Amino acid sequence: MNRTDRLYALVEELRAVAPRPRSARWLADRFEVSVRTVERDISALQQSGTPVYAETGRTGGYCLDRAHTLPPVNFTAAEAVAMALALHRLDGTPFHGPASTALRKLVVAMPPADAAAARELAGRVHLVGGGPAATVPRVIADALQLRRVLRIRYEDRGGSDSVREIEPLAFIGTPTHWYLAAYCRLRESMRAFRTDRIASVTVTAEVPPVRLVEPEAFDIPNNAVHSLTLG
Repeated sequence: MNRTDRLYALVEELRAVAPRPRSARWLADRFEVSVRTVERDISALQQSGTPVYAETGRTGGYCLDRAHTLPPVNFTAAEAVAMALALHRLDGTPFHGPASTALRKLVVAMPPADAAAARELAGRVHLVGGGPAATVPRVIADALQLRRVLRIRYEDRGGSDSVREIEPLAFIGTPTHWYLAAYCRLRESMRAFRTDRIASVTVTAEVPPVRLVEPEAFDIPNNAVHSLTLG
């Protein structure tokens, strides 16, 4: 069994017995690997966002939080590859990190045979061309969830540097760039900061006040703005 298949099998084993734990030794014997290999695999799963945690004690081991996992899903191989392709298009956006963990969770939740078929089909899909010109740094991508004032060093279109404190409000995506919309305390007005021009970011401890953001504040016609929905 290769490592990818073993990671999927580990999750399925832990899901089957949850909330009871499985010891590293038991899992090592089950998958015919060393305890150290199991520990590395569990660490990889945790880093990918899979809710596996260690339970201490004589009867302890590794547990899977079923409340935070998907039940087995019946996506076809083509549907899974379509999801992978759509999520791949998020490279370079503020959501490229969560897209990667979402895809891993999706594949882990598929029955092993379906997951294997999806991986085989994905291996026959080839993309031409390089990736995005610039990837949005994680601290900027998390700006809306952090709910903190940011101190940034920003280079404007003329090449001039400035240090500003901003209150993040929204992301604005265009076909070529992503912008962080924020209230700029230096200019005392709403501004849109192109993410690839933000040279450095410091997260402060200050929670900003609640502000509303409207497209017209950034000279964007209302009929040109389409808000993202989950429906």
